[in-house]
Amino acid sequence: MKYDKVFRNPDKVRQLSMAINRVCKHSWHIMEICGGQTHALAKYKIEELLPDKIRMIHGPGCPVCVTPVGIIDMALSLARRENVILVSFGDMMRVPGSKDDLLTVRAEGGDIRMVYSPLDALTIAQNNPNKEVVFFAIGFETTAPIHALTIEESYRRKITNFSLLTSLFLVPPAIYSLMRDKDCQLDGILAAGHVCSITGIEEYKNLALSLKVPVAITGFEPFDLLYGIYKCVLLLENKQYIVENAYSRAVTFEGNVKARQLMRKYFSLTNVEWRGLGTLPLSGLCIRDKYEQYDAIKRFQLKTSHVKKERFCVSGEIMKGKMLPDTCIHFGKRCTPEHPLGAAMVSSEGVCSAFYRYKV
Repeated sequence: MKYDKVFRNPDKVRQLSMAINRVCKHSWHIMEICGGQTHALAKYKIEELLPDKIRMIHGPGCPVCVTPVGIIDMALSLARRENVILVSFGDMMRVPGSKDDLLTVRAEGGDIRMVYSPLDALTIAQNNPNKEVVFFAIGFETTAPIHALTIEESYRRKITNFSLLTSLFLVPPAIYSLMRDKDCQLDGILAAGHVCSITGIEEYKNLALSLKVPVAITGFEPFDLLYGIYKCVLLLENKQYIVENAYSRAVTFEGNVKARQLMRKYFSLTNVEWRGLGTLPLSGLCIRDKYEQYDAIKRFQLKTSHVKKERFCVSGEIMKGKMLPDTCIHFGKRCTPEHPLGAAMVSSEGVCSAFYRYKV
């Protein structure tokens, strides 16, 4: 395959590793934001190719992991209603709420269905006109456009028994929050190429300048990740607080304008809670009042219950770079992918699941 021959080429990977070792003169903490990048770093043993002076910090780039317990409890509540079909991506099925998870509720008789696209939920709604169909819509800027498109398509098809329970996040506000956390040591950022393919580069330029932090946009293959780290280290060593697009085959300066227009049409900015990080201002998206018939929280008059702070899961500390997953006393013991204490162990993009799968 093309990616095997080019972006996983061992000789090119070694050359980049050597280049990073040559240019790196100081110690740096670099955060990769995306959970997909975290898994790729672990899978391809990228960190073993880096100089000891570089420490990778595994950020909050997994929407499953940062979806708060209160929203999951809302999904569980809906799934227990006789007239509701809850539709979800498979990643959410075993993420723990305050007491149960969706698999438990389905075993109890709840009608919970897994799909690969939110558009599949519209077909389920059309085939079950006497049921209320709710899609559990999670994600970052990458998936928000398809959720917006689902609302638009539902309106076009005149489907009246469909709504979304949203948990949608924006990456830049999380970066701002982490950079301003005195306990969080961050020198540089690896931005996720698939997110930037939607958002474009300008917002990250403003972020780099205002926070005085270099940003390298990169992808997910071994060559991509090492090239992004190389560019980030060069910027750090030269004290340049700019954005380097190290993923130009997928990311343009303007991004996907039509996708952003669709997002703005159906969603507005809102304060949202990030699991492990707390509530961050204007860091998420909610359905606009004009389309509130598609908002499950308003449609079913759902209330956020008070949820106690998680006693055992320390994913928030991990996302801030204060500790690594395998230094948690519960890692691989009380907390495993089969019996997770937190979302980061069960999600396919979670940092704890990456460590468990590739580093144990």
